[in-house]
Amino acid sequence: MAWKKEAFGTLENGAAVSKYTLTNENGVSAAFTDLGGIWLEMKVPDRNGKLADVLLGYDSVEDILTKSGHLGEIVGRNANRIGGAAFTLNGITYALVINSGSKNNLHSGPDFYRSRLWDADVEETGLGTRITFSLFSPDGDQNYPGNANIAVSYTLTPDNSLRLDYLMVSDADTIANFTNHAYFNLAGHDAGSVLTQKVWIDADTYTIPDAESIPTGVLEPVKGTPMDFTELKTIGDEIDADYEPLKNAGGYDHNWVLNHAPGELALSARAVDEASGRTMDVYTDLPGVQFYTANGLKGQIGKGGVLYDPRYGYCFETQYFPDAVNKPQFASPIVKAGEEYKTTTIYHFDAE
Repeated sequence: MAWKKEAFGTLENGAAVSKYTLTNENGVSAAFTDLGGIWLEMKVPDRNGKLADVLLGYDSVEDILTKSGHLGEIVGRNANRIGGAAFTLNGITYALVINSGSKNNLHSGPDFYRSRLWDADVEETGLGTRITFSLFSPDGDQNYPGNANIAVSYTLTPDNSLRLDYLMVSDADTIANFTNHAYFNLAGHDAGSVLTQKVWIDADTYTIPDAESIPTGVLEPVKGTPMDFTELKTIGDEIDADYEPLKNAGGYDHNWVLNHAPGELALSARAVDEASGRTMDVYTDLPGVQFYTANGLKGQIGKGGVLYDPRYGYCFETQYFPDAVNKPQFASPIVKAGEEYKTTTIYHFDAE
């Protein structure tokens, strides 16, 4: 294994931002920045051994801070949406900023983690080279309770997997629900539409949402609907179907209820690009995954001046369900004071 650190830019206050690249013995590499702990690049081979960067992203500090889409970002303390931009914990109601729809909060914004410099540490482990980004989040940060110590580790393994391990400990009861908002295009980040690529999701139900993407609390069977990915299916086959949840979101942007046992690290989703042969398997111990087809990317200019438009990438955001803190029937994202929030997601790349 090998790794390198190089300059990536500076913040307005003059603070230096660095880029870290991990490379395994197969020539597969993954790059990150200590600005937000963001995942910048993922270079993997096709069936002929040709490497391509399959991760949409930005290549400057300015773009990360000013452009939308959350490309490659660590999202927390709570990923996805909280209905009414508020929750009650231990009898206290906490108001969040409204930044989604008419009354909801999305990704704990607008004070996102992407604008903060994280501490970085690289080490060799039995699993491969690991970079850990850590951040202290004070009580009241983003209006959440508790002083929280957060660490997110990325490990590049010899079998061409990137393993993400999340850890948080708070001195007060609070929410912990992290994800990575990586956008993938297995044909290459500069290849345009992903509608011919195929996806499988191990989920028999999904959390059907209202018009503003807040779950109603009902788990809707996917069978007989365009949300059925229980067999490998081309993304574009039903994305424009006359189906209200799809029309409301402008494509796929929904949470699937994974079939594995609670807490089990299990194969949960798969993506295939038949043209290049590249495949990606997603493992997680979390109960849900948000499959998102980049509906909100409109005319964004990404790495190397490449245009990113809707449906030019897709996300598998592993998570607790949206608005779980307000839905007692959902698995809870609450972590108790002094207890560890620990979760793992793995993206395994291959070619066939």
